Amino acid sequence: MALGKRLVADVLKKADIEINGSRPWDIQVHDDRLYWRVVLSGSLGLGDSYMDGWWDVEDLTEMMRRIMRSDNTEKVPGQKLMLGAMALLNKIINLQSKSRAFIVGEKHYDIGNDLYKAMLDPSMTYTCGYWKDAKTLEEAQHEKLDLICRKLQLAPGMRVLDIGSGWGSFAAHAAKHYGVSVVGVTVSKEQADLAQKKYADLPVEFKLLDYRDIPKMYPGAFDRVVSIGMFEHVGPKNYRDYMEVASAALKPDGLFLLHTIGGHEGGADAWMNKHIFPGGVIPNLEQVAHSVVGVFIAEDLHNFGPYYAKTLKAWRDNFDAHYDSLDHHKYDERFRRMWRFYLCVSEAGFAARWLQLWQFVFSKKLEGGYESVR
Repeated sequence: MALGKRLVADVLKKADIEINGSRPWDIQVHDDRLYWRVVLSGSLGLGDSYMDGWWDVEDLTEMMRRIMRSDNTEKVPGQKLMLGAMALLNKIINLQSKSRAFIVGEKHYDIGNDLYKAMLDPSMTYTCGYWKDAKTLEEAQHEKLDLICRKLQLAPGMRVLDIGSGWGSFAAHAAKHYGVSVVGVTVSKEQADLAQKKYADLPVEFKLLDYRDIPKMYPGAFDRVVSIGMFEHVGPKNYRDYMEVASAALKPDGLFLLHTIGGHEGGADAWMNKHIFPGGVIPNLEQVAHSVVGVFIAEDLHNFGPYYAKTLKAWRDNFDAHYDSLDHHKYDERFRRMWRFYLCVSEAGFAARWLQLWQFVFSKKLEGGYESVR
C-alpha cells in the first residue's frame, strides 16, 4: 500500500471506517489522489476533494463523527500544519479588523435569501435551537428565542441592542411578546434589508453597522444587550474590545446575553475559513473568561451543544428536500456538495462534543444577584 493511502487508512481504522467498505459510514474513494491531498493539507484537502467528487460516503455526518471521536487526526501531518498555520495567522494578524468586518456578510450571509428561506425555519433563525421540549425546528427556534428573553428578564418599555441581528427573528420575538424596542446591527446587507421590510410594523430597526461603531452612536442607551451567534466572527484579538463595546452600550443595571459556539481548545478551520466563514474563529472558555475580567460579572453559563447537532440535521434535511427548487445556476452541484459538507461536518462536531453551544449571562453589578433560567 502506498504511503499516503496507508497513513489515511490508519487514521480511518482507528475510527472503524473502511476504505470502500459496505457500511453507511465507510468512505468510497473515486480518485487515489485523495490520500496525499489529505496527508498534505488535512481537513482542507478532505473538504476540497469532496467538493471535487473524489470521494463519497452514504452517511457523511457519521463518518466525520467517528473521526472526531477517535482523537486520531494528529497523525495526519497536514492537519497539524493547517491548524498551526491558522493559529499563527490569528495571533499575528487581526483577520477580523474593522476593515475586514463586512467580508463574512458578503461571502456568507448575502449569498441568497432564497437559500436560507429553503433551509431555515419560517422565522429564519440561523442559530442553535432549544430542543428541551420541542418536536420541530420551528418549535425549537421559538423556544430558544423565548429562553433568551426570559434569561434577559425583558419587560415592556425596555430598549434592547441585538449585535448580529441576522434576519430579525429575535428582535421580532422580543418586540411582539415582551413589549420592548430593539436596535439590531449586522454586517449583512441582505439580512438588514429583509428584516426591516418584514418587521416594519414593529418597534425594531436594523442597521448595517460594525459593532465597533456602536458606543459612539448609542452610549449607555440600552437596558439589555444580546448577541446570538456573532461572537464566532469577532476573533481573539478583538474579544476584549467586543466586551467593552457591549458594556459601553449597556446601562449600569443591565444584562448582556452572549450566545456562541465554543470549543475545548477553540481555533479556526482552514476549510471553513476558505469556503464558509471567512475569518471565523471558535473561542475557548479561557478566552471568553479572560475577555470579561473587570468588565462583566459572569452570572450564568448554560451549555446545550448537543442541541446544535439536532438543529444542523434539521437544516440539512430542509436543504436536501428543497435543493431541486433552488436555482442550479446559482447553487450548482459543486455548491451543493460544499454546503452539505459544511452542514454535516458541523453536525458531527457537536455530536462528537468537539464543539459546544454556550449561553452566558453577564451583568455589570446586578444588585441582589441573578436567578438562572432553563
